[in-house]
Amino acid sequence: MTFINYAAKEINCKIVYYGPGLGGKTTNLQYIYNKTAPERKGKMISLATEADRTLFFDFLPLDLGSIRGFTTRFHLYTVPGQVFYDASRKLILKGVDGVIFVADSQRERMEANVESIRNLESNLHDHGFDLKEVPAALQFNKRDLPNSMPVDEMYRMLNYKREPTFEAVAPQGVGVFDTLKAVAKQILVELRKR
Repeated sequence: MTFINYAAKEINCKIVYYGPGLGGKTTNLQYIYNKTAPERKGKMISLATEADRTLFFDFLPLDLGSIRGFTTRFHLYTVPGQVFYDASRKLILKGVDGVIFVADSQRERMEANVESIRNLESNLHDHGFDLKEVPAALQFNKRDLPNSMPVDEMYRMLNYKREPTFEAVAPQGVGVFDTLKAVAKQILVELRKR
């Protein structure tokens, strides 16, 4: 649910990074945060409880344009990776405009990837969204590891709607901004339809 701030002439959009624990969601956000100019971003906030942690920050993109004279501000969130933090995951998805699913490319993590994407689909459904309709991208992270699954196998198991898919090595920034831009552009296309 996009929020429009008429006083600031800003359209605020929410993008959630979803995926299994230790798959690279936080690394993606930290890389984006560290590479974004200070005047273009807000503070990174970590909402930590005893059991889980959620990161959040907002930024103004440099090259995605405006809509009817309004600037676009993106709010980026991560969810806790473990499925047993489902209440937190569900809450963070409330009002989402786009989703980036960060999959761990290691063969032994494929079951966790599948479980997490099914959990995403269920939680979106609980908020009245259909994963096939929400702006989304897949990111196959950790492509630099020797036990990475072939991309085509991962695609067959995780793809929902032929969404844009990117190979990534998040600590080095490989694929990080490409994935984010793909979802941001989809969101802007949806906003221009309204």
